[in-house]
Parts: sequence; structure tokens; C-alpha cells
Amino acid sequence: MTVEMEGQEKVTKYLAGLKTDPALHESPRTELSVLNDQSPVSLSVALSDAKQAFAEFADNADRCFQPCKKSTWIAQWRSPPTFGFLLDIDGVLVRGHKVIPAALEAFHRLTNTQGQLRVPVVFVTNAGNILQHRKAQELSDLLGCKVEPDQVILSHSPMKLFSQYHDKWMLVSGQGPVVENARALCFRNVVTVEELRTAFPVLDMVDLERRPTATPLLRSDFPTIEGVLLLGEPVRWETSLQLIVDVLLSDGNPGTGLATAPYPHLPVLASNMDLLWMAEAKMPRFGHGTFLLCLEAIYRKMTGKELRYEGLMGKPSLLTYQYAEELIRQQAERRGWTTPIQKLYAVGDNPMSDVYGANLFHQYLQMAERGVRAEQQGAGGLQKQPPSATQSCTSILVRTGVYRPGEPGSGELPFHGHRDFGCSPGLLQAAHVVNDVHEAMQLAFHEEGWAW
Repeated sequence: MTVEMEGQEKVTKYLAGLKTDPALHESPRTELSVLNDQSPVSLSVALSDAKQAFAEFADNADRCFQPCKKSTWIAQWRSPPTFGFLLDIDGVLVRGHKVIPAALEAFHRLTNTQGQLRVPVVFVTNAGNILQHRKAQELSDLLGCKVEPDQVILSHSPMKLFSQYHDKWMLVSGQGPVVENARALCFRNVVTVEELRTAFPVLDMVDLERRPTATPLLRSDFPTIEGVLLLGEPVRWETSLQLIVDVLLSDGNPGTGLATAPYPHLPVLASNMDLLWMAEAKMPRFGHGTFLLCLEAIYRKMTGKELRYEGLMGKPSLLTYQYAEELIRQQAERRGWTTPIQKLYAVGDNPMSDVYGANLFHQYLQMAERGVRAEQQGAGGLQKQPPSATQSCTSILVRTGVYRPGEPGSGELPFHGHRDFGCSPGLLQAAHVVNDVHEAMQLAFHEEGWAW
């Protein structure tokens, strides 16, 4: 007899016993008669305990005894979830292109017999050099469960909200499908750094082999650049840094020169502020935050002024977490879960982005609950948001990525966050520190009284 058949037989006998065994009938009646003599408070507590016990049985039966048809009616009695997960990807679920084993176990437990997630989940990554639907397919293949594109937030996803720039001519920097990503974000007129370099070849002079051998004619038909999109780290940093600064100093006409650089300069929208990120290498790699740091330093050195952003997206910006919260709400609605999602658990490996961002969002939720309007850091000022049912966002830090305590050089580090996000030591302290994402989910389920 297989394990599955044994499991089915056990559940069948248990359910049949509820109908035939007098002892099994007598015990509930005895307990109920005792409850009838209790105060309303005691009755409420007892019913709550009974509800949790039944939910645990239903979860275990539904997960462990997959062939058993009778687990279906048990699952129907479970309450809908009131919590969800915001999951980082690199360093939490994968390292480079290799899935972390604990992530496979976690998602095995997180899905029901129909392959559906038991609670709403949104994947919040600071990566941006990939299309949203391809990232969703990549996660589906790695984790063994269906991930929809609208469950994935790339670092630049909230740029969809900046509609005032969608019809302007924007210079876009990054790598991979930058034009497709920009158009997916509703930007209709985009120019790549490579297109700008081709139009004005004398601007890119660092690489001797790419310098023009003849003096090219000046282009008069090239559109005036009206803004800059920084979607992610480019490949040739020296080229991108030079041409972006040229655009800012020339007010969008890099083929000409201005006596005085305009200030404020053209609008700049940037995503992914991570200074470092974790791949297969033993040490962290440079992230887009490092590129932004270089750009800011060059602009400040050349002009004596600070580079300004109209919008900063990706973790730890509040705009990204508000966007994620909305996707969690929509996901719950599609699943027919009518109870509002009140708690979010944000799991990440980087204290400077994941923990800081989750704690900042939790702080914002507490202020919003008290009727205080919080300033949207890096989101172009104050943003009006609809009333939220979310009450808290709990930060959980894992040890499978950037955060590696106990290793050489893992002592107290300088603040790696972006310039526009002040160093607040309290925001860098995770509510919980665990080994991996499996332990993180187990902790959250225990906190919510759900069986894991």
C-alpha cells in the first residue's frame, strides 16, 4: 500500500468514525455542554481555539493526503487569509540562476493541492533588466508553481504612475530590453544611450577604439531630450555617465553647448538604489545604486549642485511598497478572499533596502492610521493614497544573501542606502532574523495561527 493510499484510508476511517463511534460523539457534546455554562468571553476564546485547531487539521489533510477527495470540503470551511507576503528574489529565493533549496520547500508548503498559493504573494525585486512576464516565467520554472506577471514588481514598475512624462522624449539607460520595458511602462517616445551615441559620436571618447576617425556632420533632426529614465545598471558605464551628464548640462540638446548649465535640470526618474547585490560570487556585486552614486558625484563635481530626482523607485521607496500593497489587494480579490489583507510580511536579504523599506512602510502605515500624511521619499513629494486596510508590515531578514553575520568583514557596516534616504538606525533593524525563506514563512504562519 502506498503512502497516499494509507493517508486516504486514515482520513476515511477518521471521518467514518465521527459518524459511528459513540465516544467520538459524546466528547463534543460534553465539551459543548460545558461551554454553555461559560461566560461569553470564555466561549469566544474556546471557539477561537477550536477554529484554529480545525484550520490546522484542514491544512494538514489538504496538504498531506492529496488523493483524498474529502479534504476538499474541509478546505472550504477555512477562513480566508488576512496576511500576505512581499518576497525579495535575489538572495532569498535564488542566487544568480540557482534556486535556494529552502525556497523550494517553502513553496511546496505554500501551495495547496490545486497548485494555488494559500495566501497572496507579490515578488518585489530591485532587478529591472528583464521584462515582467519573463521574470514571472523564470520564477514559475524555478519554484515549481505558477507565477503571474502581475505578481512581480520590478524596480521600475511604479514608473507607470508618472503619467506626466509618458508623452515626453526620454533618454533611457540600462541594459536588456530597455525600449520594451520603457514602452511597457507607458513611455511612448524613448531614445537609448546607444542611439544618442550613434547620433553624436564625438560625445563618447573614453574607448579609443570607438572614437570616430572622421568628423561627423551635426544632426539637426534629432529630438530634444525632455527627461531621463534610469532603469538599471548599463554595460558601458563610462558611455552612459558621459552622455547622461551631457543631456543634463545641455538641457536636452547634447550637440550644442550652453554657457550656463540649467538648474533645476531635466527631470530624472531612477529605479533600483541597491549599492550591492548577491549573485553566485562569495562577495556582493555592484548594483545600480553604485552607478547612481557615480552619476551624482560627477554632476556635483562639475556643477557644484546636487543631482535631483523626480522619482526614486524600487526598495526602499514607499511608492514601491504602496504599489505592492495594491497588487496584494487585487490578488486577494481575484481569489475571492473577501476579508481585507491586514498584515504583510516582507522577506529580504539586504538590510539597506529590504529591511529599511519594510520598516519605513510599517512606519508610514502607523502614521496613516493616526491620520498623519507621510512624505513620500523619492516619489516627487506627497502622494495621495486611498484608504488602506493594511495595518502592519513586518520585516524578516534572511541569512542566504547579502546579510551574512559571523563571516569576516560582516561587522557593523557603513550606511549603504541612497543619499535621499536618511540613515535611521532603527529602520535597519529587522523585526525577525531567520536562516532562510522557509523559516520566514513558517514564522509568519505561526504568528497568524495557521498550520505550516
